[in-house]
Amino acid sequence: MKRLSRSHVTALHDVVMAALSFVLALYLRLGSEIWTQAQDYLLEGMVLFAAIAGLVFLRAGVYRGVWRYASLPDVYALARAATWTVLIFLPVIFLVSRAEDYPRSAIIINWFTLLALTGGPRLLYRIVKDGNLTHVLERANPDAVPVAILGADDEAEQFARAMSRDRDSPYAVTGMIDPTGRRTGQQIRGLVVLDGSDSLDEPLETLRRRGPRPQRLVITSDNNRPELLRNALKAAERQGMALSRVGRLTDFSDGAVASNQICPVAVEDLLGRPQTTVDRASIARLVEGRRILVTGAGGTIGGELVRQIAALNPVHITLVELSEVALYEIDMEMARFFPDVPRRAMLRDIRDRNRLERALEQQRPDIVFHAAALKHVPLAEANPNECVLTNVGGTMNLADTCRRTGVATMVLISTDKAVNPSSVMGATKRLAELYVQALGREGNGTRFASVRFGNVLGSTGSVVPLFQKQLAEGGPLTVTHADMTRFMMTVREAVELVLQASALEGESGDLFVLDMGEPVRIQDLARQMIRLAGKTPDEEIAITFTGMRPGEKMHEELVYDDETLAPTARDGINVATARQAAPGDLIARLEALVEHARAGDAEETPRMIATITGPFARG
Repeated sequence: MKRLSRSHVTALHDVVMAALSFVLALYLRLGSEIWTQAQDYLLEGMVLFAAIAGLVFLRAGVYRGVWRYASLPDVYALARAATWTVLIFLPVIFLVSRAEDYPRSAIIINWFTLLALTGGPRLLYRIVKDGNLTHVLERANPDAVPVAILGADDEAEQFARAMSRDRDSPYAVTGMIDPTGRRTGQQIRGLVVLDGSDSLDEPLETLRRRGPRPQRLVITSDNNRPELLRNALKAAERQGMALSRVGRLTDFSDGAVASNQICPVAVEDLLGRPQTTVDRASIARLVEGRRILVTGAGGTIGGELVRQIAALNPVHITLVELSEVALYEIDMEMARFFPDVPRRAMLRDIRDRNRLERALEQQRPDIVFHAAALKHVPLAEANPNECVLTNVGGTMNLADTCRRTGVATMVLISTDKAVNPSSVMGATKRLAELYVQALGREGNGTRFASVRFGNVLGSTGSVVPLFQKQLAEGGPLTVTHADMTRFMMTVREAVELVLQASALEGESGDLFVLDMGEPVRIQDLARQMIRLAGKTPDEEIAITFTGMRPGEKMHEELVYDDETLAPTARDGINVATARQAAPGDLIARLEALVEHARAGDAEETPRMIATITGPFARG
């Protein structure tokens, strides 16, 4: 109804302006004599001209144009409509009334007045909205690649405008598809908007038939919903098109909206979950003016923690890492992007309690984020003692040292693999959770917290880098099981939520669980990555199933059956009830486990772990 009403108003405007243009043309030709020389045909001609103009404009589709996006293509359409109007009017007026006193030159003037009075308000409206005249100008590159835009919003119009203005633009917009269907049939920059609310294949096929065939489908940011992106990816594949997105304004150094840059769709854009909004003010208060220490600072989570913390004005950051190469890389990155943030890069093994203690005594951190861990499931299965010494013994060393040196807060980075663990890795992370919870319940000054979440896209040793490597080699992509699923989250969002959880008020020993949305089937992820690479799954790139690896679970879980989740003050973060999974002598039993692992009897280690966590199935 809204669109029809707007069209009616536009039509009424054009009819009124056509009538006025007829009178204005005669006045420009006859001057004040118009009231005497044209009195016999003035009213009749004005009504007739307005009626013809209304019919011609309707036939020409002029009313489908959106004034907000008026540009030269719209002016060209009005000029054609004005031409047909005067060509039809001239013989009709003579047939109807003979109009012998009608000056022949007036019809030429009428063409200009009609175009000015109908096109002028449109362009003026656009100029007022944009604040300048440049947006109505355009040039075309004859060698530009034809593209279709999935979107009929401001960003779609801005992208189309940028393509037409730049003579050297690599792309030419040949069609617009509205996934909402709200602007179907309207015109934006001379392009009729097609309906994509039900299916994308039909409008893409329409554009293909009309020619030139679009070679790329470009998505605007207002239409980057994961489900729509996945449908667009499949439709583009069926049509033999590449899929891209419009570059975000923040991607452009000059901040200009009229950019001709497009970017590939990333795999994280396809996640079936919305990005969670965090309270950045509370996170800033957590970090600003504090001394921060991060273990595992060269890893995926640890490195992102360092980056986000460095941007929040800490007094000092200590980077603790066992890998020399990883520590060097994150230290150099800090030197480049955060040169004003004081820092210390320390090669340390969290297994070495004495050296770890001296490091904390020297650096005196206020907050410690513990991201160091052995996390590769099959390797942990093959080396259970090493996993115990790092994930359990290292966490115990760090937690004890934090309490001894007066650290205000320690945050353990945990994993969904700690829930009903099926692997040594998951079981050791569960033991780390239990130890931190136990210290938290004891009090003694330091606030302890754990944050549990699922897989992080692109983390070292994870499935996404593996798929990328396999794609670069031409495939196949290897998936362990056709039905295997995992919770997925971007590293940036995971770390934001870790910091957000750390900033929440709560009790020492709290276990925070991040909302991971719906799990993603690994096979679907593989197919999406193949499509993003411009290939066809099962045809150009094969997918093979290799069987589940030792310690793997078919489906991960975020909480135990007898754990309950309670919401916190921030969306995306819940707190789990502490589960009494270990006896009162937990600390003594964990110390015995670590001593056993240090002695080297790997065969007995998983059984000792199971006496504390409960039985777990090893693949």
